[in-house]
Amino acid sequence: MTKAFLIDLSHCNGCYNCQIVCKDEHCEADWRPYAAPQPLTGQFWMRVDEKTRGQVPWVRVAYRPTLCAHCADAPCIAAAAAAGKPEAVYRREDGLVIFDPASDGDEELAKALVESCPLGAVFFNDELKLAQKCTGCAHLLDNGWSVPRCVDACAHDAIQFREEEEFGALLSKAEVLSEVAGFGPKVYYLHLPKRFVAGTAVDFAADEVVIGATVELVSTGAGGAGGAAGAGGAAGALIATQETDELGDFKFDQVPADEYTLIIKAEGYSPLKVAADLREIDLSVGDVGLTKD
Repeated sequence: MTKAFLIDLSHCNGCYNCQIVCKDEHCEADWRPYAAPQPLTGQFWMRVDEKTRGQVPWVRVAYRPTLCAHCADAPCIAAAAAAGKPEAVYRREDGLVIFDPASDGDEELAKALVESCPLGAVFFNDELKLAQKCTGCAHLLDNGWSVPRCVDACAHDAIQFREEEEFGALLSKAEVLSEVAGFGPKVYYLHLPKRFVAGTAVDFAADEVVIGATVELVSTGAGGAGGAAGAGGAAGALIATQETDELGDFKFDQVPADEYTLIIKAEGYSPLKVAADLREIDLSVGDVGLTKD
């Protein structure tokens, strides 16, 4: 039965507990034959990637726990086989991919394994001349634990670990990281950040915000050649609509990366169009001034 991780980013608040307990479990701890000790610095078998999104005043930070994806078609297994050392990397019956620390000292093999990982989740131990990565805390699982340390330490249940089929319909909503999408990764994510666009409708002449204005997000369909629809939909397609709140604010979240137009309408004001290019970044359009008819 294959185990899998499911990480719900809507529950992750960047506490770094998962990263900390991974270091606590593996640094200067010898768990051979599962893993040699992890160095105090330079390696994060579980790391929390942090990304600042948007611009003032709409700034958000996205956190993403990242670890070895324990791929079904793992490139590190292929790299070990290509190096003539297929025994150096193996997959357990539960699906966890393990580096045999008995390959200690084979620097050429270690560097091949590091280079094979498109996710950057394999690290080189300078002292032991050994490649290392997440083991899924296999040494704990084989001694009575039901989950790895990172899962056990997550106070918000953002990280789950169980039989893959036990996740059921949740996996139909989940995504995998693009870097390992072609290798059958066993780490799935819910609510991977897309793009957001936000702003505030303002009547500068009256020095007040505009409450209850209708804001439409319309795709320009600029993502394809020859007029083909972009990621956000065909040109002119209405993607979403909402009203500004009591502060005059609006925000469209989890929007595909593409080009859009914001159309802002309010009674007594002239409609206003604002371009929103979300292909590369999340966007704050700031205070958007409406003009009385």
